[in-house]
Amino acid sequence: MTESTSHPSAAQRLERVCELPLDWHGAGTVPNRVLRALARYAPVRVEHSVETGTGRSTLLFSSLSRHHLVFAKDDRDDGQSLDRVRRSELLPPGIVEFIVGPTQTTLPSYDLPGSLDIVFLDGPHGFPFPQLEYYYFYPRVRAGGLLVVDDIQIPSVRQLYCFLRHDRMWHLSGVVARTAFFTRTTAPILDPLGDGWQLQGYNCSRWLAATAWMKAHAPERVRSFWRRVRGPD
Repeated sequence: MTESTSHPSAAQRLERVCELPLDWHGAGTVPNRVLRALARYAPVRVEHSVETGTGRSTLLFSSLSRHHLVFAKDDRDDGQSLDRVRRSELLPPGIVEFIVGPTQTTLPSYDLPGSLDIVFLDGPHGFPFPQLEYYYFYPRVRAGGLLVVDDIQIPSVRQLYCFLRHDRMWHLSGVVARTAFFTRTTAPILDPLGDGWQLQGYNCSRWLAATAWMKAHAPERVRSFWRRVRGPD
């Protein structure tokens, strides 16, 4: 047996994961071009990665990362993604740790690594659950790290995507199919226990637009009220 056969490279494992059918489990899966993009955008060295949800992406992460966390619900009666991943021959031992249960309860109580190289958000999609997951992860993504947001065609997820596009902590590196790839910049982290809404680009752009509209179109009594709400320039 050759060395490449007994110890396949990351590229070889990527191809083996891509060979799995899109209906490998019943919970939906990202297309091959997203998996290839994930491998392409990933930092050269990945010590700690994490994802919400599980599937073929988990198998890829097991070859990209030295330690990968998976937060996923037990879906044995609704897709069987968790069981398929755990039983896959493509899942090497000792790399992936599964935290089973709703992320709404497992994430707040889990002691995450201090620095994360990749975060992949593909858990519950209803509002505000993607935003809740983002809250627990964003302070830990290192500069140059990767934040991946899947299913941005869903309005509740797209709201998060639009927010990130305006935020100075993130640079949109690319969108592949329905998945967005953001790279963490060196901008300071927004205090997760503070407020700072006026520092966020998403809010600033809309605040300025609302102010300009008020100045140009609103009756004086409305403008007067707006000035009191807004405060001094």
